[in-house]
Parts: sequence; structure tokens; C-alpha cells
Amino acid sequence: MKYNIDLCFEQIKLPPFQDILILAKNSPQGKIGLSRSFELLLPNGFEMLDVEDELIDAVFVQKNILHKVSAEKVINILRQHVFPFISEGEIIRVDFKVSVSVQNIKLQD
Repeated sequence: MKYNIDLCFEQIKLPPFQDILILAKNSPQGKIGLSRSFELLLPNGFEMLDVEDELIDAVFVQKNILHKVSAEKVINILRQHVFPFISEGEIIRVDFKVSVSVQNIKLQD
């Protein structure tokens, strides 16, 4: 008898996403349970946003993002570019990188 084993592993961070987690309706994990889990893993690190959508139950957003972009703008971006691809029961991880650029700063003496 012969066995072949292939292994692949990498370091993970907890929670296992850094930016945004979208929770569709009827997903195996509820928003209250996930909220409590995140509070234990990374206290005060994420904000849960309730979303009025027929398929989306809640969106968990890293608070650092919300210091740069308002919750309303984040939800509008997700609604336009991500929500249409989500099915009932899914949990979707979204990489949401924000870069800030300032140009033509003029200073007076």
C-alpha cells in the first residue's frame, strides 16, 4: 500500500478577514453570534451595520475603514459592486483597501 500526502499551510489572523464580512440572510451563522465572536477575538475592532436588503442581513466593517469612509458610502459601494453576486446563506469576505491621496497643498508663510 502506498500513500501520497500533499500539504499546504499558511498563517492566519483572527478574525480570518481584515476588512469587511457580508452576512447574507439565512446564513449558518447569525449576526448576533458573529458579533459576539468578533468582540471576543478583536474587541472594538469591527462595527456591525444592519442593511435593508432582501438578501443581505448585516455587514461587518473594520472600524479603521469607517474612519476614512462613511458607513453610508461603504454600503453604497458594496450594494453596487458586491451585493448583486451574493446568494442566500452565504458569508462573503471583501478586501476593501482605502488609500488617501492629497495633491496641490499650498502653504503660506
